[in-house]
Amino acid sequence: MIATVFPCYAPADRVAAEAIAAFLERGADVRVFLAEGEIAPQQTLADKAREARMAEIVLVLFSRDSLPPRWPRTEWEDALVNEPATEHVRIGFARLDDCSAPRVLRPAFDLAGLAVRGLRDLKRWVRDPEAPPSSAVPADLEVLGIALADRAGIETVDCSATAAGFIAAFRPDFDAVLRLDCGPRTLAALAGDLAEQLGLRLEGDLADNLHRLRGFCEPRRLLVVLADASEPHPELVFRGRCSTLISTAPDQRAVEPGTLAAVQGAFARQQASWTDRCALARQGRRLARDAGRMAEAYELMEAWHATAERLGDRAVLEESAREMVWILEGWGRTEEAASLDDRRAADWGDQMMLSF
Repeated sequence: MIATVFPCYAPADRVAAEAIAAFLERGADVRVFLAEGEIAPQQTLADKAREARMAEIVLVLFSRDSLPPRWPRTEWEDALVNEPATEHVRIGFARLDDCSAPRVLRPAFDLAGLAVRGLRDLKRWVRDPEAPPSSAVPADLEVLGIALADRAGIETVDCSATAAGFIAAFRPDFDAVLRLDCGPRTLAALAGDLAEQLGLRLEGDLADNLHRLRGFCEPRRLLVVLADASEPHPELVFRGRCSTLISTAPDQRAVEPGTLAAVQGAFARQQASWTDRCALARQGRRLARDAGRMAEAYELMEAWHATAERLGDRAVLEESAREMVWILEGWGRTEEAASLDDRRAADWGDQMMLSF
């Protein structure tokens, strides 16, 4: 569920409060009770802070307009410290100008002039009270931070070091960072890798898997990094609250031996003997089935089947066709499954010898 933030501010600070609310809603997955937070006539900042505890997070905006000329601790300590602690309500404090706010109140954020760094520190605290504060970054990373971390967006870089620097500097601004090494890999394989990182088991065909990934990713504050993506797949560029960083620089990491990705790569390179490629196809089929990555299992069987047809290997044609029929039936594509099974039985299945 989306967390709620209740800012407490003076009517004269409405413009600043609107800017802060917009920044938080763009980058922190929160709903801000902006209109409710304005201090009414005859109401004090302490009164509004008590009212604000209807939300999960209270944000008190100090300014020369919201602070009284004299504000003894006895008048604010209960409302701003003791009562929120008793009710387990998170409360933070921000200074909008050079006012003299109580220094003992923490966490405190300097938002004078709506400085980006102060806004980011506030956003990170709203997302996670244990998140580290932001740090100064080079100009190129600052541009990416504004485009991807402060809001949902899509950007492209041509340097893998720039992508790595951005991830290191802005990881706390996202729910998760998901990296896909694109290179020559197929869309089905990349979708399977993304689902695995998300902890999803997608057993449908490619179109269904992409639909489910889109539905899962777009409501969340995720960063998807498409590395080595000289020709990025637009199907993996999600909208909504998700940001995408595309790196066109070659930067493919070593693939762990024995994994589905390693088997897919070895089979696609066509450097092994036919016997070894058949072993790779069977290994990849097992790995894909065990992981519920049926779109990749089907894709691998299609490629194996096409090669067997070129080489005239009837046994492999029959084996791969059986697997594809089974997968198609599982997807509910019964007409395609029946058509392929008829061809399998007629052209590649074992023929019964008749005696006369």
